[in-house]
Amino acid sequence: MTLAGTASGARPDWTIRPSVEDDWQAYRALRFEMLEDAALAFLETLEAARLHPDEHWRRRTDGTSTTTRLFAAVAPGGTWLGSMGGHQAAGTRDPYLVGVYVTPRYRGRAAGVTDALLDAVIEWAQGRGDRLLLDVHEHNPAAIRYYERRGFVFTGRTQPYPLDRSTREREMALAL
Repeated sequence: MTLAGTASGARPDWTIRPSVEDDWQAYRALRFEMLEDAALAFLETLEAARLHPDEHWRRRTDGTSTTTRLFAAVAPGGTWLGSMGGHQAAGTRDPYLVGVYVTPRYRGRAAGVTDALLDAVIEWAQGRGDRLLLDVHEHNPAAIRYYERRGFVFTGRTQPYPLDRSTREREMALAL
């Protein structure tokens, strides 16, 4: 699956595609950026991420898993502009949207990157369950607005945010 994007005018500025193991360095760079930019949205600190060996990053981008898929928005030079993944844990009914991030310059409806990444994950999730689920931090209103615009609704399920148990993650679902 490869989807061309037009972030500005008619020239293609990015492509959406599934990750492959050779993407590990580009993904690692984006992961460090996402943890610096939006630490509240992820279940890991930048300090912890910097300690992972190269093999960790290779596993994260390896495209051979049947239960997890990572999609990337990639600029012509190979730089990752964003990523989103789908994950379905063994024995669960519905898959989850995970690891959502787009670099600030490519955010927003006009850029189209976020929507194209989500479309790729939704396509991956089709036939894996009845809903695509996600957990969003209660203090992330921009993400909540985006997910609501795309048709996600709150399920009523919450859980403590692992890095600050005084705050909550709220589950949202999109019918597939």
